[in-house]
Amino acid sequence: MKTPLIDNLQYANFSPAIFEQMRAGGVDAVHVTIAYHETFREMVLNLERWNRWFEDHPDLIFKGTTAADVSLAQKTGRTAIFFGFQNPSPIEDDIGLVEICHQLGIRFMQLTYNNQSLLATGCYEDDDTGLTRMGRAVVTEMNRVGMVIDMSHSGERSTLEAIDHSTRPIAITHANPHWWHVALRNKSDAVLKALSGAGGMLGFSVYPHHLAGGSDCTLDSFCAMIAEAAARYGAEHLGIGTDLCQDQPDSIVEWMRVGRWTKGIDYGEGSASNAGFPPMPSWFNDNRDFGNIRTGLLNAGLEIAQVDGIMGGNWHRFYQQGFGPA
Repeated sequence: MKTPLIDNLQYANFSPAIFEQMRAGGVDAVHVTIAYHETFREMVLNLERWNRWFEDHPDLIFKGTTAADVSLAQKTGRTAIFFGFQNPSPIEDDIGLVEICHQLGIRFMQLTYNNQSLLATGCYEDDDTGLTRMGRAVVTEMNRVGMVIDMSHSGERSTLEAIDHSTRPIAITHANPHWWHVALRNKSDAVLKALSGAGGMLGFSVYPHHLAGGSDCTLDSFCAMIAEAAARYGAEHLGIGTDLCQDQPDSIVEWMRVGRWTKGIDYGEGSASNAGFPPMPSWFNDNRDFGNIRTGLLNAGLEIAQVDGIMGGNWHRFYQQGFGPA
């Protein structure tokens, strides 16, 4: 069986049309965001919506919970959908909900989304105090049940402490190196060395605010960056996490950045004059465009085996290591 194609982060406005595009692009598995600022009960309503999609479109998608489901997707010509949180809000202040959420199919959870949480510090806070007491306990519990720690929106110290405290490899599912593009959301060389040194994974984002040149970023620049990252950290620790927000209305950006924590508007990575979703780069608009990235990586000088790993093989291995109980 060929190496799978996996996108380890999307928050699209999902629809049958997008599911069809996943199949047209040969995408075998997608990690989708099931919650940003939702409470536990609100998150369950999102699960209900996905259950209807699984019921209505069984020829296109199905719920994935184990690495074996990626292989099943390949065999049956469908896309396995894996669930994750971009914020720990669904576990509220109850560590017991970590296991409950895992039982419901959640396989990734960010410890923060830009702000300070009960668990750690987000990348937009002025003072990163690292993992909290609850944060350390939750990391231990996530390790036990088989839920992957995701530090995509976390601060430097918190990320390094999560890598150190976790007994299992962690992930940064959607970000790029800070040395390529200076953005609060992108990760330092020190973090990426620690991440890869502990067996973790980095998913490269194509969200324009994370790209050198923004929406005008070229495929050559993006793929040259990945080739440099492979030289620095090892290609086996790299994958794709596009952060694709296809078909989302601009109002969703406000929800992502603001949630319920402020009465004002937090423009985050945008500005008051450009607070909506930026245009995608010309070479990646939807799930049918992964072939452009594969071609670009080959043109950047990476070996076929390295490209296969980055396009999905490495995430598949990581799923095998991270989704089961310790």
